[in-house]
Amino acid sequence: MNLSRTNIALACLLLVVVLLAAAINVDHSQPNVEFLPEMKRSPASSAYSVSTVFPNGRTLQAPVEGTIARGEFPLYYSATKEDAVRAGEELQNPYTSESPVSIEETVVDDEQPGGKPSDGGQPSVPDHVQRLQASEQRGAEVYSVSCVSCHGPTGAGDGPVAKRGFPPPPPLTTGKSAQMKDGQLFHILTYGQGSMAPMAAQISRDRRWDVINYVRSLQQGAAESVQQAAAATLEPSIEPSDANSPSETEEGQP
Repeated sequence: MNLSRTNIALACLLLVVVLLAAAINVDHSQPNVEFLPEMKRSPASSAYSVSTVFPNGRTLQAPVEGTIARGEFPLYYSATKEDAVRAGEELQNPYTSESPVSIEETVVDDEQPGGKPSDGGQPSVPDHVQRLQASEQRGAEVYSVSCVSCHGPTGAGDGPVAKRGFPPPPPLTTGKSAQMKDGQLFHILTYGQGSMAPMAAQISRDRRWDVINYVRSLQQGAAESVQQAAAATLEPSIEPSDANSPSETEEGQP
């Protein structure tokens, strides 16, 4: 008997709840009533608003000295030529190898992993060479956006900025740039030098190495062009011999 009364009471309560829910007519597109909303959404100041908390009155504070961004490594250099030379000795290009790739290092694979034969037995390119080539391609894209305006498409220093009265930069394919080490070029890209502004804020660290590798490819192409021109100039012209003309031995015979 008591169980039946309990069920009846619960059924009545459920009916009341359903009727109340229908009478309230909740609009789900609008926020519901909140209790102590400050605990859920604490009031925050705008980054550039005046602050009453800090003594300097700024909301956006400078990072603590020595702070390093996540994923970045510190560079203990300053914007001086001496440190640029030191960087050339200490910093190593992560995409280049100390020893050049020779023909003996190129391996011909009769069968690639997975049982697939190689394309006509062509020599496979080593991994570090592929990484370097990919880096040069990325560097070409960055160079066309951030460097070509001053240095020109071929690195000759004939960019649009230089053609409009700004002092042209030295060519990248010859002179001092070709003799500098990769670490020294990285320092110049990071801290700037002379009329060149630092590019650390515009180009990330990995992309800076990519730009350097692309500049090296421009330098290599320019050097090969000079060598080919010199070889073409020094190559002697060989005149075809006249097969019908008698030789000196034949002329001396009776």
